[in-house]
Amino acid sequence: MEPLYIVAIGVMAGVAAYLLMSRNVLRMVLGLLLLGNAANLTIFVAGRLGSNVPPLITGDETTIAISANPLPQALILTAIVISFSLVAFTVVLLHKAHQRLHIVDTEEMREAEPIQSRADQSSSKAGQ
Repeated sequence: MEPLYIVAIGVMAGVAAYLLMSRNVLRMVLGLLLLGNAANLTIFVAGRLGSNVPPLITGDETTIAISANPLPQALILTAIVISFSLVAFTVVLLHKAHQRLHIVDTEEMREAEPIQSRADQSSSKAGQ
C-alpha cells in the first residue's frame, strides 16, 4: 500500500512543480496548495500506515509498539490549518490584484518594477 502512496506523492509533487512554473497566478496558487498536500501525505506515510490500533495507553505496554504514531497526525493537522490560511490570504491578494490590474499573468503584473525600454537601458549603461 505504501508504494501506491509514494507514487501519488511523486505525481502530486510533479504536477505542483509544473503549476508553480506557470505565469498564471491562479495556477501558482493551486500548485502551492497541491505541494502542501503532497508534503502532508509524505508526513502521513512516515507515521505508520498499517496500524489500526489507536495511540492510547491502556496499561498494556505491548499496544504502544503496534499503535499509530500521533505526532505525524498532529503535525498534519497543524499544516492543514496553516496551508488553508496561506491559500486564503493568497486568493484574497490575487483577487485584489485582479481588481486593480485586470490581469492574472505575472509578466504583465510589473507595475512596481516596470520594464525599461532598450533606449533607457543603453543610456544608463553609457552614463556609468
